[in-house]
Amino acid sequence: MYNSWKRDLSDKGIELMSRVRDAVLSRGCGGIKHLSVIFRHMDIDFSQKLSMDEFKIGIQKFGLDDPLTDEEMQILFCSFDTDDNLMVDFKEFHDRLRPALSQGRYDVIMETFQSLDINNDDKLKCEDLKVRFSDNVKCHPKYLSGEWTEEETLRSFLDTIDDQNNPDGVVTREEFLDYYAGVSALYDDDAYFDLTMRASYGLPKKGSNNNRK
Repeated sequence: MYNSWKRDLSDKGIELMSRVRDAVLSRGCGGIKHLSVIFRHMDIDFSQKLSMDEFKIGIQKFGLDDPLTDEEMQILFCSFDTDDNLMVDFKEFHDRLRPALSQGRYDVIMETFQSLDINNDDKLKCEDLKVRFSDNVKCHPKYLSGEWTEEETLRSFLDTIDDQNNPDGVVTREEFLDYYAGVSALYDDDAYFDLTMRASYGLPKKGSNNNRK
């Protein structure tokens, strides 16, 4: 029975997946970065995998404008279960719900991260940002008023990208990609997204030999 569902997924499965992804994104461009929280809430038995029953309860609690029928729920579950083991792990859940990125969008997000990762440890921390944004901090209203220190001002930037349910002042490459995958979904045009990222972070123009490797 399960395999018969897998053979009949293409169009309907894509449609249902889009509905769930749109519901996640409707909660803001940071919605994608909270997928781990959504997954944990669904994972009732803490097995780090979702059974069909857990998945169904989780989707119902998450809420869609139009509730899914049992048949649609089965198709959706099969769409997530890419290795056909009757369970959905976090990687399957995450990879399916993250908005698709063109190579160009992915490249500029990674270029941006690399330009900020001064220590080359695949993590963004306040000490990385001090190198690039110390002058910007001095213009921030809350820094000028004395309400925030330099560290707190820089931390406010990290907190917009960090997992708000467990902020630790560190943004990993994956968290950065998740956040900007959500932002990317707001842009219809690849070139405009690229231009916006480069302008926002002071990156060289696309194709420039000055791009950091």
